[in-house]
Amino acid sequence: MSLTEVALPGVGVVSITEVSEKVEIPDTGSIWDDWGEYDPAAKDMQLRRWVVQVRDAAGETHLVGDLSAHSVWYGPSPGSRCMNIGIALSASWRGKGIGAVAQRLLAETLHADGIVRVEASTDVDNIAEQRALAKAGFVLEGVIRGAQVRADGRHDIQGWSHLPGD
Repeated sequence: MSLTEVALPGVGVVSITEVSEKVEIPDTGSIWDDWGEYDPAAKDMQLRRWVVQVRDAAGETHLVGDLSAHSVWYGPSPGSRCMNIGIALSASWRGKGIGAVAQRLLAETLHADGIVRVEASTDVDNIAEQRALAKAGFVLEGVIRGAQVRADGRHDIQGWSHLPGD
């Protein structure tokens, strides 16, 4: 298990810890998670997973969210592999800067593992996640038209990337 942490003023110490299985974190659902029916092939997608924790001033640790990453290949060579990340935070912990810190920590962890390109995507209407990605050092690359289908239909998403040194 790897552990990385950063003090976030007014919140506590934010850390991410890699886990071997999905950990259910209460109240992480949002309007962006209504996927509808899953494609059976997507269920076989290999994910790495992390939990997001906050240790408050009293020393109490709270499980506040989770992160995942899956491989994306832009060619068959080892250097063509990148990781696409996603995050879900409990509603009561959103808007405090935790998502930005956790996603930056994950990008740095993946870079340390030898992954040069870390990607994230978000719905074009998900302004909160766009702000978090920008604060985490990700660079907006543009709109990926019609890339995602959720229960309510097809959506455009924004593509973001993080390279070492960003």
